[in-house]
Amino acid sequence: MDNSKIKRYTVTAALPYTNGPVHIGHLAGVYLPADTYVRYLRSNKRDVKFICGSDENGVPITLKAKKEGVTPQVIVDKYHKIIGDSFKEFGVSFDIYHRTSSLMHHQTASDFFENLYKKGVFTEEITEQYYDEKAQTFLADRYITGTCPKCGNENAYGDQCENCGSTLNATDLINPKSTLSGEPPVRKETKNWFLPLDKYEDRLRKYIDSHKEWKPNVFGQCQSWLNAGLQPRAMTRDLDWGVKVPVKDAEGKVLYVWFDAPIGYISATKELFEYARLDVWNPKAEEFYINQNGLEKESWEDYWKDEETKLVHFIGKDNIVFHCIIFPAMLMAHGDYILADNVPANEFLNLEGNKISTSKNWAVWLNEYLVEFKDKQDVLRYVLTATAPETKDNDFTWKDFQARNNNELVAVLGNFINRVVVLTHKYFNGKVPMCMEILPEDQQVIDELAAYPAKISASIENYRFREALGEVMNVARLGNKYLAETEPWKVIKTDEDRVRTILNISLQIAANIEILIEPFLPFTADKLMKMLNYGGHLWEDAGKVNLLHRGHQLNDPVLLFEKIEDEEVQAQIDKLNKSKADNTAASATVEPAKENIQFDQFTAIDIRVATIIAAEKVEKTKKLLKLTLDTGIDQRTVVSGIAEYYKPEDIIGQQVSLIVNLAPREIKGILSQGMILMSENAEGKLAFVAPTQSHNNGSTIR
Repeated sequence: MDNSKIKRYTVTAALPYTNGPVHIGHLAGVYLPADTYVRYLRSNKRDVKFICGSDENGVPITLKAKKEGVTPQVIVDKYHKIIGDSFKEFGVSFDIYHRTSSLMHHQTASDFFENLYKKGVFTEEITEQYYDEKAQTFLADRYITGTCPKCGNENAYGDQCENCGSTLNATDLINPKSTLSGEPPVRKETKNWFLPLDKYEDRLRKYIDSHKEWKPNVFGQCQSWLNAGLQPRAMTRDLDWGVKVPVKDAEGKVLYVWFDAPIGYISATKELFEYARLDVWNPKAEEFYINQNGLEKESWEDYWKDEETKLVHFIGKDNIVFHCIIFPAMLMAHGDYILADNVPANEFLNLEGNKISTSKNWAVWLNEYLVEFKDKQDVLRYVLTATAPETKDNDFTWKDFQARNNNELVAVLGNFINRVVVLTHKYFNGKVPMCMEILPEDQQVIDELAAYPAKISASIENYRFREALGEVMNVARLGNKYLAETEPWKVIKTDEDRVRTILNISLQIAANIEILIEPFLPFTADKLMKMLNYGGHLWEDAGKVNLLHRGHQLNDPVLLFEKIEDEEVQAQIDKLNKSKADNTAASATVEPAKENIQFDQFTAIDIRVATIIAAEKVEKTKKLLKLTLDTGIDQRTVVSGIAEYYKPEDIIGQQVSLIVNLAPREIKGILSQGMILMSENAEGKLAFVAPTQSHNNGSTIR
């Protein structure tokens, strides 16, 4: 979108789900880059509304409520407050933090559905949906896992395979299993309303193709879904918690959570402007830190329906399909709304080499961090931005957290600011000295400083926040280098005027750092502003060397950062290790036996001894090996998800147990003719089920 045509910005951050607190993966993936972008826009005097809120509908809420013996409202109230309070203390500067259980949201989502319904957009279909008989509920797509029919990933979700990126329907999965009870679900007939995504495929393709500047991971996923062909998708669910479907014969049905959740951005914006219009606080809504500045001049519709508004969605990579395919299709069907100009989705952040798992408590929870590392919000903001998974998955470790704090924030940024303020107090009573003669080496530093704001702006506006933060730190390095080379503590003995110039320029660098670092580290910027004793400046002032005038009185120096000691970090590592140990102990118990089967069901399975005679990795997959086996009957190809545990060259000659009468299926373009039996331990590691003595290939396993 041409920046000259942008009148205002609507920036949304994915609605966190209220069945638990926020962790560092959420922050690195969504909320920190979004907050950085918005703070930068505000510093540039742009009209921007930063919108977020709690996603409070869906099956997991009802199940958690049943488990705890409370109502769903109790669950969402609890986590809405925990999440909202954590965001506020962490400095995430939403204009409104809303919630999808609010009356405003229910009415907005209901009206949106009704608009599409009256236009005849939906199709009514009676289909078989998966139902968990043990949990007594129809299953949302994300609560069904199974084997992907396209790549063989055994842990694909009912809506998407994260291994190959394919969009799925739950009924496509092989060997589906409910994540709620662990049981295979059954199919039951039910009527729902479907959004015919296939009818919008051409428009969506044109929309996506017009945004080749999007991140490769986003653009590539969108192209993959479109090339696979879009299918109608149900926009309603059988459930009693959520936004009721506002049509006849819809008893016991609510809007699909991924239909109503993105509408939450719209309802939050409406609520924001409603507060401004009424000029009252609504305590029942329990909203958080609403910014009403300038709301009286425009309406919420300006931020969603005006072509001069730039809409940007910040999300994680698991939400790309919903924000780039489904939500745009909904907006196209409605007809009144603008589409997103960009969807800068990040990849996943791992923790100490393993995927973050909320169920296993393998996470760094924001609310706990804020207690255990009091007043160190910016340390976490810095580390998560510096290691942000912008183009690929990245890893957070506590040792790296400590090293970046001690070696970068303390030793580079904090050191420069402390040195220049201390020296100014020591030599000139804390008053900004007059800049005297500027030498060539001074001018070089001034010129370098002047170039940084444009470089940092370009990185931020292209959603490269890690790169931008690196350039801000380079400004601090520039200041340290300048002080080290000019050595004012030595020169003061012979040339006080020279020291005046050195410290004046150094203080101007410090004032520039305050402007440039505020979008990333707002608490640090505030500390620095107070130390420099001025009201701060906007982005347009960055790069200048006249921000602090001669004679301006500085406040006493304070340390911006303090070292983090080994024992603090070890305590966090021990905490994670305890979670791992607890989970290992909990999972060490043997799974209960499945329901009995009849003898003829067992004898129908033909299991034979076979030998692996060739093995190779399947291209573009992490888990799959293509195996050639001698079954004693024939030679056949089997695709198996064991690449994480076995190297191809190590298993040649390995005897295995093979189901030889399993119907063939195509996996990644390879026809797989059977299934190798594997055992799985409590940690998920696989091992071959094989005869303890060598047997002839084709020997029957009984």
